[in-house]
Amino acid sequence: MALTRKKKIIIAVSAVAVVALIIIISVFASRKEEAEVTTIKLEIKPELRQTVTASGEVRPIRYIKLTSEVPGRIEEIYVNAGDQVTQGKPLVRVDPTQLQSSQEAQWAAAQGAMNDIQNARNAVASAQQGLVVAESSVSSARQQLVALQTQVDRAQVDLNTAQRELKRNTDLIEAGVASRSEYDAARDRFEQAKIALQTARANLESQRISVKEAQERANQQKLTVQEARTGIKSSEMRANQQQALLRGQSSQRSKATQLSPLTGVIADIPTRVGEYAVAGLSTTPLMTIADMSTINVEVNVDETEISNVEVGQQAKVKVDALGDKELTAVVTQKNPLAVSKSDTQGGLSNRVNVQEAKEFKVTVELREVPDELRNGLRPGMSATATITTKTKNNVIAVPLEAIVEKAPSASPSPAATIAGSVPTPVSSEKPKSVKGVYALEGNKVKFIEVTTGITGEADIEVTSGLNAGTEIVRGPSRVLKTLKDGSSVKRQTKKPGNANGNENS
Repeated sequence: MALTRKKKIIIAVSAVAVVALIIIISVFASRKEEAEVTTIKLEIKPELRQTVTASGEVRPIRYIKLTSEVPGRIEEIYVNAGDQVTQGKPLVRVDPTQLQSSQEAQWAAAQGAMNDIQNARNAVASAQQGLVVAESSVSSARQQLVALQTQVDRAQVDLNTAQRELKRNTDLIEAGVASRSEYDAARDRFEQAKIALQTARANLESQRISVKEAQERANQQKLTVQEARTGIKSSEMRANQQQALLRGQSSQRSKATQLSPLTGVIADIPTRVGEYAVAGLSTTPLMTIADMSTINVEVNVDETEISNVEVGQQAKVKVDALGDKELTAVVTQKNPLAVSKSDTQGGLSNRVNVQEAKEFKVTVELREVPDELRNGLRPGMSATATITTKTKNNVIAVPLEAIVEKAPSASPSPAATIAGSVPTPVSSEKPKSVKGVYALEGNKVKFIEVTTGITGEADIEVTSGLNAGTEIVRGPSRVLKTLKDGSSVKRQTKKPGNANGNENS
């Protein structure tokens, strides 16, 4: 049955409407699939800083836990916690009665030792006088010995003369020349000379014994002098010992009032007036003094970042008690020993725990701290240090959220090689991921591999792969994960009242 003209027109209009509807639906569907992204146009960044942030606490350059050096009851405490003190200022006074008594007793003992020295010196003087007398007696006896020796020699000469005369008279009387009386006289003179010689020799021997006895007395007196001098040395040693003990007792007495060993602030006073202070092995802590002339902040840096930290690097420090005020600081020390985060004692452990995170202690010194802020700092306050580890100028930097890491493309399977050929060895190393960004070309994106440098707080340096002026996709991250080369995107429309919208939207 042939269609009428009216029906043909209706069918044609219906077909056109269906085709138009299909086209409209496909257009709307294609627009719906386009992802909305935020973009940014790259510029040269004047300065990019890589930093390490770590938390810790305020520490003075040194602090002393003052303890009692002498026993006694605490009578008075002159300062309060938080007071500023100077070196030499009195802090605490302990009852000095017992210490003073000990000092006085030791002073008396020292005086007795000094008197012993004087007595020993008097004994030496007396012994030296006796030695002079004994040596004088020896000299006199030796002079008499010389005189007696002369007498012996003279008696020997007389004897020899008498003997010659006796012999001559004997010869004469035998010849009948001399008389008997002359012979008898010569013989008498000989006998007298002989007796005189014997007497002189006896006197000489007696005098020799006297000289020997005088010498022995002098030697004995020398020993007496030496002993007296040794007595002086012994007395002086005892006196020095007593003087040393006296100085010790005086020092102990002076320590009844404890003086500040440094200029600083009183951090803590654990004792009270009336308590008994004990000295020795279990000494009583009196107070803690902190030297705040140079203020340090000790922070704990994670082991993954410690390699970037070096002595001399600049830092900014925020102390919780001071609010948002930033203080200038410099890294002065980096501890080479790692400490577990759960370890409060520090040092090397006998047991290795590879699953527990480690950290390193880093000391930064505050510089150019205003007096009003310095007076508000106290040991133990919580602080956060931001250490600038590297700085670069005039670099291309992209936002951290714009970096995309992709798995490397799969290498050909060894089984796909030509038959009979030797398969290429497969590396056992895990392939590294590829870093890059999506650049916007028209309404499509292109993945560009980049090489990165230092990392700032919100940006990361790009050393190769991008140029200034390139427009890249910044986010959002949920969309970046789904993008592929050639994907169509559209710039995100800035919503009214959204102050954070992208300038290129």
